[in-house]
Amino acid sequence: MRARLAEIIRFGLVGGVNTGTFFGFYLLLHPWMPYLAANSIAFVLSMIGSFFLNTYFTYRTRPTWKKFALFPLANLTNFVVQSTGLFVLVTWVGMDERIAPLVAAVVAIPFTYLISQRILVPRGTGAATAASGPSGPGSETDERQPSRLA
Repeated sequence: MRARLAEIIRFGLVGGVNTGTFFGFYLLLHPWMPYLAANSIAFVLSMIGSFFLNTYFTYRTRPTWKKFALFPLANLTNFVVQSTGLFVLVTWVGMDERIAPLVAAVVAIPFTYLISQRILVPRGTGAATAASGPSGPGSETDERQPSRLA
């Protein structure tokens, strides 16, 4: 339970950094393009950073090309929730286009945690088994390892 709580806290910290990165990119791009295009590009750029922070810091697992390829699928739900929320907040609620992405991103956080954990953490490993370490070199069943960032 304690390991799971620590993992959720690390995820929250990474999410904060990722949200800040996303929002910074969005604000830089928004003056030159429509808000949905700026949202999409900022989302992709921040997702790349999120992948590495989540693999090394949150879940303490090795990044692989396979996980990198699957990570966008995990974030597709986040993107749909966030983009739909952005559209609803701007179009129907009348929220400012500069603030709405931040609100929509917060709503998407729980979805992102569950899906990214499913993609980045090998099956059969959970936060409680994180301290046990890898079961062997190149093991596909338990890739968790201490992070160089922690």
